[in-house]
Amino acid sequence: MRERYGTIDVLANNAGALFASREETAEGLERTFALNHLAPFLLTNLLRDRLRGGRVVTTASDAHLSGLLDLEDLQSEASYRAMRAYGTSKLCNILFTRELAGRAPELRATCFHPGAVRTGFGKNEPGVWRILATLGAPLLRSPEHGARSLLWLATSDEAATLTGAYVQDERVVLPSLQAQDEGLAAALWERSAELVGLAAASS
Repeated sequence: MRERYGTIDVLANNAGALFASREETAEGLERTFALNHLAPFLLTNLLRDRLRGGRVVTTASDAHLSGLLDLEDLQSEASYRAMRAYGTSKLCNILFTRELAGRAPELRATCFHPGAVRTGFGKNEPGVWRILATLGAPLLRSPEHGARSLLWLATSDEAATLTGAYVQDERVVLPSLQAQDEGLAAALWERSAELVGLAAASS
């Protein structure tokens, strides 16, 4: 991507998943934390010089309300519960957005809750998660509805000046108290930089 594009107007960090049991990547990182938080953290930092004047939009979730970030157990080694790990990774998305906004004034960083959307989310896991995702599909938002806030943040003039904000249904809302903790956001950034081998990204 760096070779193809000298300037990036919008980076949408939208990949994510939930895993029923604790597993590690080839790098020894817990998969939920690695995919949902460390991957967008690393990608954004690697592209930061291309994003000057651009927008970084990260898909968070109101599942962050059930998250609990323990800097001493980022890998969920002490205990692992799928929804808690997922919620914590979404909390990390919001903290990352807030810290990025402060560290990178040359760009606009926002995140959003898309709602419960009818996608393939949860169907990667066998058993109860796949059943719930299938049975609940008719009650969920369409992908088009779920994408509205992302498109609004990425393209609208109204959202052009927003940075550090958490959005739901094209409106800025306050996330949880832990998601507003500036000290926690800074500490998570430092730990994340170390884990992905980008210690210099903390400056």
